[in-house]
Amino acid sequence: MSEKPIVVVGSGLAGLTCAWAATAPVVLITAGTLTEGAASMWAQGGIAAAVSADDSTASHAEDTWRAGAFAGDRPVIDRITGEAPEIVHVLADLDVPFDRSPDGSLDLALEGGHSRPRVVHAGDHSGAAITAGMAAAVLAAPEIELRENHTVTRLLTDDRAAVRGVVVRRVDGTQETIDTDRVVLATGGLGGLWPHTTNPRTALGQGVALAARAGARTDDLHLVQFHPTGLDVPRDPMPLLTEALRGAGAVLLADGKRFTDELQPRDVVAAAVWEQLTDGRVVCLDARGIAEVTQRFPAVAELTAASGLDLATDLLPVRPALHYSMGGVTVDARSRTSVPGLWAIGEVSRTGLHGANRLASNSLLEAAVTGRAAARDSSGWRNGWTTDVAPADPVTVLPRDDAEPIAVQDVRDLLGAACGVLRDGPTLRTAVDALEPHTGDDVAYVAWLVARSALAHPHSIGAHRRTDTAEIQGARV
Repeated sequence: MSEKPIVVVGSGLAGLTCAWAATAPVVLITAGTLTEGAASMWAQGGIAAAVSADDSTASHAEDTWRAGAFAGDRPVIDRITGEAPEIVHVLADLDVPFDRSPDGSLDLALEGGHSRPRVVHAGDHSGAAITAGMAAAVLAAPEIELRENHTVTRLLTDDRAAVRGVVVRRVDGTQETIDTDRVVLATGGLGGLWPHTTNPRTALGQGVALAARAGARTDDLHLVQFHPTGLDVPRDPMPLLTEALRGAGAVLLADGKRFTDELQPRDVVAAAVWEQLTDGRVVCLDARGIAEVTQRFPAVAELTAASGLDLATDLLPVRPALHYSMGGVTVDARSRTSVPGLWAIGEVSRTGLHGANRLASNSLLEAAVTGRAAARDSSGWRNGWTTDVAPADPVTVLPRDDAEPIAVQDVRDLLGAACGVLRDGPTLRTAVDALEPHTGDDVAYVAWLVARSALAHPHSIGAHRRTDTAEIQGARV
């Protein structure tokens, strides 16, 4: 077994779970303080799991399969949803304060795309409660060395294209090389590349850039989910109005009239909202019919109040906002990538769970399951590397250089125009061509990979909706 530490990059739920579950020494590296900038801290809804007597993991798997436009990897879906009840019990044992019914059982919420209530929650700040619980466990673990305010800038590989170390930039600008043959990427998503997003603005796809430049395969980067109910106020990132509001009875109105079934999968609802906005109508979420709504959703009430709106009495203006990346660094069941010694977990990975559209509250589940899988595999790994992940397309493996970077806002404008709720070939080609000269810069490189992936997929499916194709494959439009 390797005597070098496992380097885990990122301190959201996936990275924390991996560090906590590992049975070998871990160096946990995070660009800010522990959990700072982690999207899992912002999750409102909860974690989906079939824990009630009238539910089953098979039903959870079927809902995931359907919500993903039948484009997911069914064995992966069955495996991850099958582990969900155990994950909930693990988190409960870490004293995560899940809401309970009067009889002591877990209180379960209904969210879009689910056939029954199965979202385990802690108020409307579930992500923060779950992530904080795991962070406390990490801080209590003696074999985890925490490096806060450190940024991984490069993965080093040897002459066999296997991981041999990471280059880290400290907060004072100095650099350090950590010698390791095991790296787990848990760097989160890339929503900060879009002009309207619910993600931390620091979520710029850093993990995708690190992995792709090291030769790792990426897939489905064009499959990004737009949450249909970003609060349309002048705040950046946009506040999120949780799916659970619609599960509790909130309705969507366009110029005062209801226009869609609010509990359809997110890609369907986002497209319906986009259509109304495109036609010049004002779209609002109406939560006024929910009894004791401010008591049930105190975090949402607080964020709406910060924008001068009352959750209980006002119509809330909404628009779709980039929320989640279904694609990423391609991994197998053990979270292994195509690069020996490199694992990827959570949102930075492409597991096959989400297909073309993520089912609500499956993200925290995926983070915990993949984090645990990577911990087990990396802790026991000795040598050799077997995986069913195919090698990367060499065209996508480009070096980092010191060429003049494109402004981040320009990247956001390009992706907002080309890779929004609706896409077309000419606009995507313009974005690819504009980004290509700047791929030596990580932000432009990831955006180029996304736009290139969208251009290469001319048929609509799930969250990827092309307006310039006569053939619609699996898309609910």
